[in-house]
Parts: sequence; C-alpha cells; structure tokens
Amino acid sequence: MGEGFGRAPSPAAVVFDALGLAYERAFAASEAHRASLRWLLDRLEPGSRVLDAGCGTGRPTAEALTGAGHDVLGVDVSPVMVDLAARQVPGARFLSADIRDLPLTEASFDAVCVYFSLLQMTRAEQASVVARLTRALRPGGLAVLATVPLDVESVDAEFMGRPVRVTSFGAEDFRELAAGAGLRVLSEEYAVFRPEHPDAVPEPHLFLHCRRPTA
Repeated sequence: MGEGFGRAPSPAAVVFDALGLAYERAFAASEAHRASLRWLLDRLEPGSRVLDAGCGTGRPTAEALTGAGHDVLGVDVSPVMVDLAARQVPGARFLSADIRDLPLTEASFDAVCVYFSLLQMTRAEQASVVARLTRALRPGGLAVLATVPLDVESVDAEFMGRPVRVTSFGAEDFRELAAGAGLRVLSEEYAVFRPEHPDAVPEPHLFLHCRRPTA
C-alpha cells in the first residue's frame, strides 16, 4: 500500500526516512514510554489486535506488544522506517501509509497507540486522526496518546539536526482533543526526556491512557 494514497510525500516522511535507526537510538532510554507500554500491556486481553499509528522502527512499541502475544499492525508514513520495522519485528505486520488517509474499519481494534506521531500534522488533522482512531476501537478498547505538550502551531524548528514544522497542543487542550474524539482519559504521565543525540534538547512528554466508553 503506497504512502499517502495519492498525497505528495509528507515532510514527516522525508525527515524520518533520513533519521532511520538514529531515531530509535535517540529515544531508546525513555522510561516514560516503557511505563506507558506496561500500562497498556497490563490491561490487554490475550491476543488483542493493536494498531500502532506512527510505528517508526517497531521498537519499543510493536516489539513489546508482539512479544506479549498480540496481533500488531504498524503504520508509518516513512518507507524507511517501515522497512526497518519489518526486519526488526517480524512477528508484526507493517504498512507504509499516511494514517490520515488509511481506511479504518469501525470497532476493528482492541487498542491503538499514537506515540508522538501527530506533531507534523495541523491541529485539525490531529483532531480528525484521533477521532478516526477512536472509531476504529471497539467499545471498551484502549488508546495511548503521547505528544510534546506545547501550545505551538506551524512553528519551524530543528529535530535531531533536521528542519521540521511542528504543531502541538498544551496539556489541557490535548486532553480536550482526546475527550472530543470520544475517549475517556483514565490516567496520564508527564516526563521530561533528553534524546541521546548531540543536536537534541530536553523535551516535555505527555502520555494519556484512555478508553473508548462502552456506552
């Protein structure tokens, strides 16, 4: 399935194609990410179907979920990342596609993960994607949303030596985005993390652990 379903290659694809495994190495030490995964793993039924939106190299998210016996579909806009993920986590399935365009069947997943994959979308696109992912969850299904909680819109920045354009929400507005999509926030975790890269700076990270209500 080709990237973007007719869209031009996204800026995110260009950045992450270039970063490749350097991205994985830079964020490998994030204990908050691993704690978030433990929260999810502790609550999933055996053999759950999980969508990893913005899967990157497959580590740590798809690898942890697959290792626990779950059925994982990873999606990423970067073909280089998807190729790395397929080689590193052969027990999962991966697609090179833009999550904004990927057809999603209602109530087809037990959980969805969105670890830092919204930041190069507009605010309207972020809200639309989270709403679509919520509809793809079965009632009672779980969602983990992680972002850099800053009130910025279309700001030019540098990420690991690469120029990027970043849009995000402050923490309260991000909680409201989740609620507006139909999710109930069960818990959250805030951390400051400095990626292992000479051009990296400390980043605030916010993890929301959510459920799609059954009613």
